[in-house]
Amino acid sequence: MSQTETLKVRVTLFFILVGGVLAMVAVVTDHWALLSPHLEHHNETCEAAHFGLWRICTTRVAVRGQEDKNCEHVTLSGDKNCSYFRHFNPGESSEIFEFTTQKEYSISAAAIAVFSLGFIIVGSICAFLSFGNKRDYLLRPASMFYAFAGLCLIVSVEVMRQSVKRMIDSEDTVWIEYYYSWSFACACAAFTLLFLGGLFLLLFSLPRMPQNPWESCMDAEPEH
Repeated sequence: MSQTETLKVRVTLFFILVGGVLAMVAVVTDHWALLSPHLEHHNETCEAAHFGLWRICTTRVAVRGQEDKNCEHVTLSGDKNCSYFRHFNPGESSEIFEFTTQKEYSISAAAIAVFSLGFIIVGSICAFLSFGNKRDYLLRPASMFYAFAGLCLIVSVEVMRQSVKRMIDSEDTVWIEYYYSWSFACACAAFTLLFLGGLFLLLFSLPRMPQNPWESCMDAEPEH
């Protein structure tokens, strides 16, 4: 592999590394979606919430003298009460999600995200081993693992979106407004970096194509 190709590979791996870090941040944090109820009176108590793949955090704050009738501004303030979803930790209480989300949606989103992290780890091992003598061929399976990781992550994002929509549409919740937060943005950015990075890494690691019509792949100059 020439110096130019090596430089391209290393730059691509750097962006993939950033995508892997963003994927890890998205999976372990709980700011995928923020939920807020509609307030009919200015002196009501706002019960906002934010949640991720593993747990939900609720915040109760008394709202007085506010002109707007939503409580997005208190979602990240006040006393928080966080608990893991009951299907992940049966010993903890999370009655809210017994009625507001489908158990299958939450488990599916978390499991697919874990698969994404697994693909990132395996791809990183292949990429690390490829720096050895004449092991450039390992970049090709590494690129596929990174691309699969990105696809798994975007599937997890879509499952989470459907879960939020079903929660808002449920009659058992007080939340009628929602928006996606920075954990969700990290997951989307990680998908872009991992998937595109995997494709570019695959292109950069392929052997040189014949330059003349009468050449075959076996006649091309070997990689150094």
